[in-house]
Amino acid sequence: MTKFLRFPAVIERTGLSRSTIYEMMDREEFPRPVKIGARAVAWSSDRLDAWMTERMEAA
Repeated sequence: MTKFLRFPAVIERTGLSRSTIYEMMDREEFPRPVKIGARAVAWSSDRLDAWMTERMEAA
């Protein structure tokens, strides 16, 4: 089941810092968040899980 994860949950789940996540998004190496409200974004747990699996397989 897909859940929306806010930034603190993404940081905890990936172990990456806020600045690293933004840098990786700029280089298109990290999934972009989706807009879930007027002033809120979140990441899809499914897309984040797929990204983490890709990273583990590439290592």
